[in-house]
Amino acid sequence: MTETTNPSAPAHRDYPCAQCGASVRYAAGTGALTCPYCGHTQEVATTDRVVREHDFATLLASDRELPPDSHDYECGTCGAVTTSDKLSQDCGFCGSAMVAEVEGLGLVTPEAVLPFAVDRPSMTTALRRWARTRWFAPSALKKVTAVERAHSVYLPHWTYDAQTTTDYAGQRGEHYWETVTSTDSEGRTTTRQERRTRWYHASGRVARFFDDVLIAGTGRVMPQHLAKLDPWPLADAEPYRPDFLAGHETLRYDVEPGAGLEVAKQKMARVITGDCEQDIGGDEQRVHHMDTRYSAVTFKLLLLPVWIATYLYGGKAYQVLINARTSEVIGERPWSAWKIAGAVAAALAVVAAVVVLVHLNGSG
Repeated sequence: MTETTNPSAPAHRDYPCAQCGASVRYAAGTGALTCPYCGHTQEVATTDRVVREHDFATLLASDRELPPDSHDYECGTCGAVTTSDKLSQDCGFCGSAMVAEVEGLGLVTPEAVLPFAVDRPSMTTALRRWARTRWFAPSALKKVTAVERAHSVYLPHWTYDAQTTTDYAGQRGEHYWETVTSTDSEGRTTTRQERRTRWYHASGRVARFFDDVLIAGTGRVMPQHLAKLDPWPLADAEPYRPDFLAGHETLRYDVEPGAGLEVAKQKMARVITGDCEQDIGGDEQRVHHMDTRYSAVTFKLLLLPVWIATYLYGGKAYQVLINARTSEVIGERPWSAWKIAGAVAAALAVVAAVVVLVHLNGSG
């Protein structure tokens, strides 16, 4: 690894192979940098860093300037200059791996990284398995065997810890049964039991500590699908080292820490609502109001590995995301109108058969 500096650009790291001079890159699941040309391997640099949480109040009190939208890379292999908004990428001219020194960009420095564990062949296998198991997909989708395009990307995520205390007000519902008598048009009287609910005022206080509430730090990559890649094995995250990024793209965050915390609070609120309902007890619960106080709020920036792949079906491109630790696949897929129509018709036939049976039993 070499460090490249340029008075007009932030420093960045190049990764020449110690044996042949080509560029090494981090090989998924190996813990090492590998040269794709001569096969030489180099261990990831060791570090005495530990993963730390950062006080959110301290961040708010700091006088932070917004970083520039992009920065320049000057490739240490071919000398080409590339303007980019990524924290790591390959040189567009010679393909050499380049990783920016984040401290020089005015950004929050990643605290941890979950290294790639799923390599390209395993990613392709996961995509094929996913294609074969889609309900209501065209039968020909099972024959998808090739990925049109795929690239490995580290995506920024925020994690938040917080101690919460919530005062709530609501109602507790308790069921009881009441006998109801009715008379039909022919004068026949019937009785039945109907369930009713009595509602009582309820209020109280609940507390919960939240650890590592995960929020995407970018809205640029299929936000409707990105959150569905959970769960992530966050316990396996390594202290941040640039070597893990070599040969992979890394997006910088576009969601600021404060905006991410507001999203995290929404996730916390859903859990807190459940805590309030459990505290209320009874058969049913209504929560009308919650006043939540947050203390000891901390955060960190984490980089998570994702394969972004595109496959072709019927002349159209579909994009998917693959969790590069668990091989979970989430994304776009075609639907078979014929299979959906057949399923609806079958469901209607079952309903019609049940209605006929009920009618016949009633007549009998």
